[in-house]
Amino acid sequence: MGNTQRAHAILSASGSKRWLSCPPSAKLEEQFPESTSEFAEEGTYAHSFAELKLRGYITTDLKPSVYKKKLAEIKKDPFYSQSLDDYIEQYINIVGEKYLAAKKNSSDSFVMLEQKLDFSEWVPDGFGTGDVVLISPGILEIVDLKYGQGVPVSAEGNTQMRLYALGALNQYGMLYDFDKIKMTIIQPRLDSISEDEITVQELLDWGESVVKPTADMAIAGEGEFKSGDHCQFCRAKAVCRKRAEDNLEMARYEFEDPNILSNDEIADILAKAAELQKWASDVQAYALDQAENHGVKFTGWKLVEGRSNRKYTDEDAVATKLKDEGYASDVIYQPQKIWGISEMEKKIGKRLFADYLTEFVVKPAGKATLVPESDKRPEISSVASAVRDFDDLYENKLQHETEKIPDDILN
Repeated sequence: MGNTQRAHAILSASGSKRWLSCPPSAKLEEQFPESTSEFAEEGTYAHSFAELKLRGYITTDLKPSVYKKKLAEIKKDPFYSQSLDDYIEQYINIVGEKYLAAKKNSSDSFVMLEQKLDFSEWVPDGFGTGDVVLISPGILEIVDLKYGQGVPVSAEGNTQMRLYALGALNQYGMLYDFDKIKMTIIQPRLDSISEDEITVQELLDWGESVVKPTADMAIAGEGEFKSGDHCQFCRAKAVCRKRAEDNLEMARYEFEDPNILSNDEIADILAKAAELQKWASDVQAYALDQAENHGVKFTGWKLVEGRSNRKYTDEDAVATKLKDEGYASDVIYQPQKIWGISEMEKKIGKRLFADYLTEFVVKPAGKATLVPESDKRPEISSVASAVRDFDDLYENKLQHETEKIPDDILN
C-alpha cells in the first residue's frame, strides 16, 4: 500500500503513546479536524521515494525499465532535492545491510515493504503501515523511517513500534517460530539509528495486560485524562481542560519565601515552565485560528491587522527606473551572498557537500541552555565552575613549585 494512501484508525499506532497515556483523548480528538503541514507532506513524499528505491534495490517487484521510469517521475515532485535523495540513500543502505544479513542467516528470509499490519486483536480496528518488515527464522524485525529532524526518536519501549510488532506477529507468526522481535527507527537527517529488542512472550504480555484493557477504555471514551509530553500531537491540546488545570496549577504555587525564590523552587518552576509555554502557545494559536477563520469572538479580545513592512510591487521596474536616473548597480543591488549550509546541501547534495566543503565548515559551541537531567547531551561547565577549576589549578601549581624551593631559602 502506497504511503500516500495510508489510513488512520481512531486508535492509531502513531498516536498510541497519547491514547495509552490518556485513554479518553481518543474520543475527544474526534471533535477536531485533522490537519497537515508542509513538513508532514515532505515526510509522506520521503516515504514514497524510499519505498520506490527499496523496490528497485532489494525486491524484484519492478522491471528495471519500469523502475527507471517511476524514479524519473517521482523526482519531478517539488519536494525532491539531491539532499533528500542522499538521506534516503543512507536509509536504503541500512535496510539493505539488514536484508543481506537476514538472507545470509537463512535463504528463507524475506522482506515486506509498506505492509499493512493488523493488530486489531488487541486494539479495536487497529492497523498501521510498516515501512519494512524483515522475516527470518527465529527473528522478526520492524524498521521504521522517520524523516523529521526535530529530536531523535527512541525505539526503546516505543509503543508505535510494539503495536506494529504485534501486527506482524499476528500475521506471520505461523510461518516461523519467532523467539524475539527487533525494532529499528532510522532518522537519516539526524544520523540517528535506535534499536530495541523484546521476546515474543514479553510483547504478548504487554499486548494483553496494557494495550487491550487501555484500548477498550479509549474506544469507549472512558478512563482518566492525563497531561504530559504525549499531548504534543493531540488535536484537542489547546482546549483540553485537564491540560489547562495542570498548567494553571503553577499559578497557585506556594512559595516558602514570598520575596526570594530558592534554588529548589526555581528547579521546580523550570520543570513546569517549558510545558506551560507550549500550552500557552497552543491556546494562542487556536484562538487566533478560531477568530480569523471561523468568526469566533473571545470576551475582551478583538482581531486587528498586525504590523507589516513595505515592499516593492515590481523589483525589475525599480531597478530600471534607478538606472535611468543614473544610479550605479552597487547602489541598486545587494552584494552577492553565498547560500547557507542547509540550503547548499539541498542544492548539491549532502555527499558532494561533504566531499567539496567539509574543510570550510566549523560548528561553534552552542549557546548554553538549561535542560532536564534526562537530556542525553553531556553536561558542560559553567563560567563559575571554570573559574574555580582555574583557581584550583593555579593553587596546586603554586604549591608544587613552592615545594621545590629549599627550606633554607624559604626561611
